[in-house]
Amino acid sequence: MGYIPDFLTPSVTSGGLAGALDEVRATPRGRLTHELTRLAESRPLPSWVSSLNRPGAKALGALTRALELSCKTLLEPYWPRIQTAIANDVELRSSTLLDGGTSALLNTLRPHARWHAPVLEVEYPVDRELHLEGRGLLLIPSYFCWRRPTALADPALGPVLVFPVTKQPLEIVRASKDGLERLLGRTRTVVLAHLATHGARTTSEVASAANIALPSASYQLGVLRDGGLIASHRDGQYVRHSATPLGLRLLDR
Repeated sequence: MGYIPDFLTPSVTSGGLAGALDEVRATPRGRLTHELTRLAESRPLPSWVSSLNRPGAKALGALTRALELSCKTLLEPYWPRIQTAIANDVELRSSTLLDGGTSALLNTLRPHARWHAPVLEVEYPVDRELHLEGRGLLLIPSYFCWRRPTALADPALGPVLVFPVTKQPLEIVRASKDGLERLLGRTRTVVLAHLATHGARTTSEVASAANIALPSASYQLGVLRDGGLIASHRDGQYVRHSATPLGLRLLDR
């Protein structure tokens, strides 16, 4: 993925499509010039793009009308499905936050990101560092984000991390009664189901519930964690494990 001008991804969190388009329409000329110049350095631009930041030009208004039309034509028919996916993702991650705290929440971003306090390491197409400097990080699940998370290019803007929303898993997994067990194996399925039902559990509690040895429990938990199906966080002298949104979705919870 190449550079995308930040003015095309407004940070408005209310007002819906109309509010977002108003913010795009109100982009200052100086910012337009800076971001379009940077875009031109990475790819050839059509001639009409150069008119976006001209005084009194109507091109920016035409651009927002085109964005509005494309959203209504391409997205509106599927909007209820998209909203449901986003709402489910937010609900599941909020439950993880309440159950395990910030560390557990950030660990749900695996395998796209890994939390090594105080640093969140994210798979990203270029090497860069973003220092919060006391600012909060806004996490945004996106239905159209794929492969890896993304962030605003300008570090001076509010810190944002857009990550792939947890979508419904492949139906083939649940095509038969033992579909998930065939995919993960019986032991890992039992471990994942136990965490999904009972919330955060220690390795010893998982071993006891699954009737397996402690080393085996550690191994199975590691496989599930590397697959993004569970998250682990330290709580005093213990490490507690909980199912991630992806794990819950796989179980159809």
